[in-house]
Amino acid sequence: MPLHKDDPKSLGGYKLVDRLGSGGMGIVYRGRSRSGREVAVKVVHAQYAEDAVFRARFRQEIEAVRKVSGAFTAPVVDADPEAVRPWMATQYVPGPSLAALIREQGPLKGTELRRLALGLVEALRDIHRAGVVHRDLKPANVLMAEDGPRVIDFGISRAAENHNTLTETGQMIGTPPFMSPEQLTDARSVGRASDVFSVGALLVYSITGRGPFDADSPYLTAYQVVHDAPVLDGVAEPLQAILERCLAKEPADRPELDDLAGEFVAALPESGADDRPTVTLRTEEMALVSTRPAAPAPAAEGRRRRRIRPLWATTAAVVALALGLTGYLLIGPGLGDDDAPSGADTAASAPSRWAAMPAGWKPWQTSADAIAAQGVKDATGVAGYGPEGTPECEVYEGGVHCAGDGVLPVRIDALTGRVVWRADGVPSAVGNGTYIFSVLGVVDDAMVVQQEYRPEQGDDPEYSVTALDTVTGKRLWHRTVNTSQVRPHLSGDLVIVPDDSGRSVIARSPRTGAERWTAPLPEGQYCDWADTGEDPYVQCAPALTGSKESLLLGWDRADGSTRRLTVPRRATLVGTFDGRLLFLDPVEDVDKEAFSRIRLLDPDTGKDSTTKLAQEFEGNATLSDGTLWFATTSGQVTAVSARTGERLWQTRTSLEQPSDVTHDPRAHVVYLASASGRVAALDALKGTLLWETMPRTQRVTNQGWSRAEVLLHKGAPVVATSEGDLFTLDPAHPDRKPVSG
Repeated sequence: MPLHKDDPKSLGGYKLVDRLGSGGMGIVYRGRSRSGREVAVKVVHAQYAEDAVFRARFRQEIEAVRKVSGAFTAPVVDADPEAVRPWMATQYVPGPSLAALIREQGPLKGTELRRLALGLVEALRDIHRAGVVHRDLKPANVLMAEDGPRVIDFGISRAAENHNTLTETGQMIGTPPFMSPEQLTDARSVGRASDVFSVGALLVYSITGRGPFDADSPYLTAYQVVHDAPVLDGVAEPLQAILERCLAKEPADRPELDDLAGEFVAALPESGADDRPTVTLRTEEMALVSTRPAAPAPAAEGRRRRRIRPLWATTAAVVALALGLTGYLLIGPGLGDDDAPSGADTAASAPSRWAAMPAGWKPWQTSADAIAAQGVKDATGVAGYGPEGTPECEVYEGGVHCAGDGVLPVRIDALTGRVVWRADGVPSAVGNGTYIFSVLGVVDDAMVVQQEYRPEQGDDPEYSVTALDTVTGKRLWHRTVNTSQVRPHLSGDLVIVPDDSGRSVIARSPRTGAERWTAPLPEGQYCDWADTGEDPYVQCAPALTGSKESLLLGWDRADGSTRRLTVPRRATLVGTFDGRLLFLDPVEDVDKEAFSRIRLLDPDTGKDSTTKLAQEFEGNATLSDGTLWFATTSGQVTAVSARTGERLWQTRTSLEQPSDVTHDPRAHVVYLASASGRVAALDALKGTLLWETMPRTQRVTNQGWSRAEVLLHKGAPVVATSEGDLFTLDPAHPDRKPVSG
């Protein structure tokens, strides 16, 4: 709906586009960031902004949403609870509320109902895992996105262990038709089982169009919630019995979420040829994540079976395939009877797609600040500066080398997860100023990092480059740099750094720091690196002009001889294809983050050609093996031919704000990971979802900025998350329980 005359035009740096809705406590707008990202901005009504209790409750809501990360919730992007009118921006979810959908289209059935039930269970698992109880699960707080439901509005949620809630002031807060009996009789006793009760009421409403305790007034409804049996007319068996247990008066009599997931899968099978499957899984990959195979189908020879719950093992054959995927997505890895064997035993049972893991390898999990064997053993006291703490990592010679915002350079053994060494900053980073380290690369047994150091908060940063021996972590060389025109960069076997004046670059040996060649930078222009994996390139333009073109400067890595080319300023260099530089041209609308054309530029002649993309594609782009992969913030992955611009396939995952795509050409697999440590593997040729894991991180903060990174070590994905968690997976057995590094 359009903005009202007295609505603000912008808030917190977000342009407000229109209204999404309003309620008794505030208004929700659709907003857009300067980069074009759409968000939902919730603003408190002016009359409540001066209420200290309400402001504290809003602050509590922001804290609750920040704790929660998952595919079926909407993460916080930004917030200011201390503003004159407090506000919070969350990821925008296109789609109607469940209430609006049922009002317009009637009750749900088939696949739509199945996706809602399983999505609600997974959302609550994510919420409860974060130590939060939602307490207001109702149709208006469930958004029906194309790829599944999203649970929103944590306005009266609270920490599971916090019984001194702000809502215990004698007023009833919640929505009676979907509240649990304990919410109405003793708010201090409300726990996770209360949300299970609300799921039951919500699903009855979704199936019949009315609640199980509907009455003429909220007071009578509340009485019936506490005292009367639910009305379940219109709900067929076996689902009726499941929902009846969800709606039990005593919290202890309600099912656990783990059990509920399995029961919903059995009671709501995927309906048939006309219904789109909840998630697609290749038949030949099913044994990797399934429970017992269906009776008519013998297990594939040499593959390990996983038994999750006896209830699931006895389900009908028609449900067995669905159980495999949903058991893995909802129950999560590591819940089988025992771990898979390691080393040579793994090789014997691995499907041919997957490489056998090296001898002595086991899946591990550690953190970037774990105790190190050498160097700075304990990283306590090292302070970062920015909001993003994702360590940057690179795999080299059996080690995972990482550094980041407040994360000192470390080497982690890729086989065991043990932190081998941790290097200090210059000057020492322990208890001294703030530091951001960036991994430029690892080559010739040298880890090269950029250091950004601020002696005091608010000081201008001091930049330098350090090379560290990959075996010992000892410093090989260190130089300060002037980054006024360009940052340091590693390209192949060259470290290219700006000189003291900032007007030229010097190519140095990564191992010794010895000078190879120098080259000037264009005067008065700022340059960004656009490395293609071959010769190094920078894209330069005057900082304060509206020029539509930029200068692409390339250096021959042997002698620094320069080639100068002109390209559209907004074009993004992605890599090389057929010996030419491949750029993506954005759409004309500067407020929209999408690409419309492929541009191929011959670096020798300067001639270019363009190919129109079959449609506008959004997301971060990765180029590998002649294919462009686009990954969007909602977890959708699209493969596009770099030659024709045609879409090859498109697959939705449940990953929130995923990493860029990582391609394993040997296995024909692409990997992505989310900030919460959820990992997905897709067939690179067909887009089939092979498997997807549950989150591995303990918590996720700064969700609007959190990202992850996937690397490969001898066929095993190595994942780094924004909280500094690092872990590996056996791609043939992604459910194996990790050992602590």
